[in-house]
Amino acid sequence: MRDTGVVRKLDELGRITLPMELRKSLGLKEKDALQIFVDGERIILERYAPSDIFTGSMDDLFEYRGKKVSKETITELAKMAGLI
Repeated sequence: MRDTGVVRKLDELGRITLPMELRKSLGLKEKDALQIFVDGERIILERYAPSDIFTGSMDDLFEYRGKKVSKETITELAKMAGLI
């Protein structure tokens, strides 16, 4: 982890602004989705990339009830259920 030397205050709605230099260096554009994680006292922002809720795979994804599931997982679940 590297220190950027940048300190920002939260505004009245709890928002912060990521500095332009940081966004450019990470290739972040307006409207890019970021995922928020908490690790102890740390807040971690990561570029959002949809993935299978079971395996984390990002290949051959289908959406089911708002969740992403890969073709491979669907096949495995069908086998477990005796459908294949």
